[in-house]
Amino acid sequence: MKCVQGMLYLSVLVTFAACNAPPVPLDDILIEKTSVPDKCVRAVKEGDYVRYHYIGTFPDGTKFDSSYDRGSSYNVFVGKKQLIEGMDKALVGMCVNERRLVKVPPHLAYGKKGYGTIIPPDSILHFDVLLLDVWNPEDGVQINTYHTPSVCDRKVEVSDYVRYHYNGTLLDGTLFDSSHTRLRTYDTYVGIGWLIAGMDQGLLGMCVGERRIITLPPSLGYGENGDGSDIPGQASLVFDVVLLDLHNPKDQITVTNQQVPESCTRKTIAGDFVRYHYNGSLLDGTFFDSSYSRNRTYDTYVGQGYVIAGMDEGLLGVCVGERRTITIPPHLAYGEEGTGSTIPGSAVLVFDVHIIDFHNPSDNTKVTVTFKPEECDKQTKKGDFVKYHYNASLMDGTYIFTSVAFDYGKTYNIVLGANQVVPGMEDGLMEMCVGEKRHLVIPPHLGYGERGVTGEVPGSAVLLFDIELVDVEEGLPEGYMFIWNEDVSPDLFAVIDKDQNQALEPSEFTDYIMQQVNEGKGRLAPGFDPYRIIDNMFTNQDRNGDGKITEAEFKLKADEAAAHDEL
Repeated sequence: MKCVQGMLYLSVLVTFAACNAPPVPLDDILIEKTSVPDKCVRAVKEGDYVRYHYIGTFPDGTKFDSSYDRGSSYNVFVGKKQLIEGMDKALVGMCVNERRLVKVPPHLAYGKKGYGTIIPPDSILHFDVLLLDVWNPEDGVQINTYHTPSVCDRKVEVSDYVRYHYNGTLLDGTLFDSSHTRLRTYDTYVGIGWLIAGMDQGLLGMCVGERRIITLPPSLGYGENGDGSDIPGQASLVFDVVLLDLHNPKDQITVTNQQVPESCTRKTIAGDFVRYHYNGSLLDGTFFDSSYSRNRTYDTYVGQGYVIAGMDEGLLGVCVGERRTITIPPHLAYGEEGTGSTIPGSAVLVFDVHIIDFHNPSDNTKVTVTFKPEECDKQTKKGDFVKYHYNASLMDGTYIFTSVAFDYGKTYNIVLGANQVVPGMEDGLMEMCVGEKRHLVIPPHLGYGERGVTGEVPGSAVLLFDIELVDVEEGLPEGYMFIWNEDVSPDLFAVIDKDQNQALEPSEFTDYIMQQVNEGKGRLAPGFDPYRIIDNMFTNQDRNGDGKITEAEFKLKADEAAAHDEL
């Protein structure tokens, strides 16, 4: 027990002695890493230039200096005797954003002389150091590409104009600027001095959609003076860049991804009117407009300034059904101003175009005979009553309508020249033989015009008709709705006036004309309601409008002035 008590007493004495013993002299610096970053791309070596913050204290905690108090980092070369020897050693191997507690013995600090009234002789110095930046005079631009698009048709070259987004930070991650926060790309020429030298170099060779980290030493950034309060002097700069757009002022439009139909009998020329669908996007793929979303083609003249210059050019020389991608530089599109929030200024535009149809205002109906019978005794003419079958479609093959099912044998029947069909169909049915088949191409001004037919025919659409003439009934001479097949009685009024009351009633007149038709002695114009024709004939004869025709009013067609259309 006495032995144990003695040992405890001895240990207390040793502890007491240790607590009150004088400091043990340091042979070298002591380093404690209090914070180490997850990644260390680069560690300080001799000859590097560093920027760091520090707090200098004596062992009892008394502060003798601080870069924080001055509001400026300490900037210096390492290993070139610009620092006390202990700090020169302590900074080697540090990473940006690393924090170290460094104890420096007097012989590696200010020694027996101290430093004026600030550092007493033989002082041990403690430094709490945070490294902010490191670079070397031999450094150039460092590029780390972390995303490369799968397709890269073109890379940035000197004198190209680019649009890009970026985040700009110092090497320690401090953000000093960002195009994203301004919601606007940075737009500039590359390689001709419009940018700091490092960015002029760092953007070269980029593809649209590429993302890269560009790290610049101060000599290629803002140098010794920095840039105001945001970028300190001698600061390395880090730009996280994504390239959105690229063109050269010498660029013209480019046409790619062409899909041309096998049959192309005609290509667009200046002055044609074109209907087409399109998807419009920026060069980085950002969508800005589509005719498909409106469920309506875009319809316009080409080569006459109705659309942007690049599209005016890109729509020339295309076939119906053709698909192509037209890439348009901004000086042939919406220029530096863009179109507000939809299309940025100086933006390259990409249009994926599908040509639906086109025509020229000077076009007539195009008639192609696909079958003609060997015998053709007579051909259709104005006034004839024709019966025909048809199938109608648009130029892109879209089905429109048909004469009610061929299988049932029901024809479409009209009188030629009576404006019962569109003018182009009138043209296509002229001088046709029974049994003949034709293919008609009808431009919209001879079809359904700019308005079209709601739900069936789009506005300004070219129409395709495949027609077959089934039957024709010869019409009357122009200007006649009724003719006699034999000589007329010289006393026709008395013949019609059955009740001999010297006036023709409507029923008398109608009964007589219908009798002549039924007996084959006269003929009404085919294709019209016979009773409406007779009513019109009666009205023309009833000159005073009293509901009856007197002998004085009654005249034959041959006796009428040219303005009347009567018996």
